[in-house]
Amino acid sequence: MAGYRRQLYRDDAVVLRVQKLGESDRIITLLTRRHGRLRAVARGVRRTTSRFGARLEPFGHVDLQLAGNPDGQGSGLHTVSQVEGIDLFGKRFLADYPRYTTASAIAETAERLTPVEREPALRLFLLTLGAVRALAEGAHDSTLVLDAYLLRSMALAGWAPALRACAVCGTPGQHRAFSVPAGGAVCPDCRPPGSAHPAPATFDLMSALATGDWRVADATETAVRRECSGLVAAHLQWHLERGLRSLPLVDRDSGGGRTRLTRPPSEAGSDG
Repeated sequence: MAGYRRQLYRDDAVVLRVQKLGESDRIITLLTRRHGRLRAVARGVRRTTSRFGARLEPFGHVDLQLAGNPDGQGSGLHTVSQVEGIDLFGKRFLADYPRYTTASAIAETAERLTPVEREPALRLFLLTLGAVRALAEGAHDSTLVLDAYLLRSMALAGWAPALRACAVCGTPGQHRAFSVPAGGAVCPDCRPPGSAHPAPATFDLMSALATGDWRVADATETAVRRECSGLVAAHLQWHLERGLRSLPLVDRDSGGGRTRLTRPPSEAGSDG
């Protein structure tokens, strides 16, 4: 349109993904505080002379000035005109395979749970920001951080698994069977064929992660964490109706250690 001038607006965001565009640009997928998920072009950020290319890497918390209509009118891709790093969390674990792959699964989940661009998702933004911060600080095992994030993000989406009552009939209690198609824990009368029978400690761990009881979660054994992770991943992917590409790459056997990447992070998915 002749005379059309793009608006400038500010927001802060978590960088979910970056993709190459042309010779020197990138498309940045952002989960913003006020405008939900959006994509923006960062011009020239792959050049060595770029003023802010290093700030637009996956998992960072950044403050941006964007050119484009925040209501979604006009061009689908906005343009990054300024960016300041608030906390570039990814720099703390880009060479740490367990935490890097966990962050990738978190970012992919956030993107999949925001299918409509520029639809505000403040609670998911805060949850995602808290998860990558927890990974950067290393206060908890990375698999626990991931499963806590997945359980809470599913709750925001309306997919929380039933844990303290039967998913079918609502009978309260800690039931011994778990059915993903039924929606979580199921009582003996409602248990469908093929239901899993997790250990009671696994149900306790899932409840602790869903409510933020880290004292209980941190004290669990590896076998319980592995069983919990399997149920959480199955429940999420049932509702998404297709798998997360990054989830099979998550290292669930390292205990959150310092396994190093064999390839630079830029080759391991940041430009995928």
